[in-house]
Amino acid sequence: MSFTGIPHDAADFYAELEMDNSTGFWQANRERYETSVRGPMTALLDALEDEFGPAKIFRPNRDVRFSADKSPYKTHQGGYVAAGTRSGWYAEVSADGFRLGGGCYAMDPAVLAAYRTDVDGPRGAELEKIVSRLRAAGWEVAGDRLKTAPRGWSRDHERIELLRHKTISAMRWIEDGDVVTTAALVEQVRSDWRAVRPLVEWLRPVTAA
Repeated sequence: MSFTGIPHDAADFYAELEMDNSTGFWQANRERYETSVRGPMTALLDALEDEFGPAKIFRPNRDVRFSADKSPYKTHQGGYVAAGTRSGWYAEVSADGFRLGGGCYAMDPAVLAAYRTDVDGPRGAELEKIVSRLRAAGWEVAGDRLKTAPRGWSRDHERIELLRHKTISAMRWIEDGDVVTTAALVEQVRSDWRAVRPLVEWLRPVTAA
């Protein structure tokens, strides 16, 4: 299907799911999910495949095996395009709206060690510039972080804020409904993913560790 926008009903669907996260609600609204959420998200990411590559649409079911929260369904629909082993671009729709970004969302010990070595070395200065430019352009640079210095690193390190990261990504919301609900969203996502490409590319050799 061609992409014509993320309908308002996608946000409404997730607002209602947050109120009634049950199998009964899901079964009664399965066709609505396919029409208003999964179908449009798939079409959006398919329209971007020519430049960024094929996407993965995440399953709606939560893995509750090790969680105290036994709610069966996720309250957002995410899609991911891999640029490396553990880095890439992301898009998501939820009751709060539409957001997107890029980065690395999981680092095992080997990847984290490689990341910190690169932050400490010459490439770290490049990452500082990338992060600074993104923040100046309104991106939220976030991720899981330690509250103090990693073991073996000084609290006075010139790049201690970057060293504290255990994951790192740049995210932003697209708040203009006239963009989100129309075909214009394709080019907006394309432009924003290009803007965050330097971070994704910086992470590519690190996440291949």
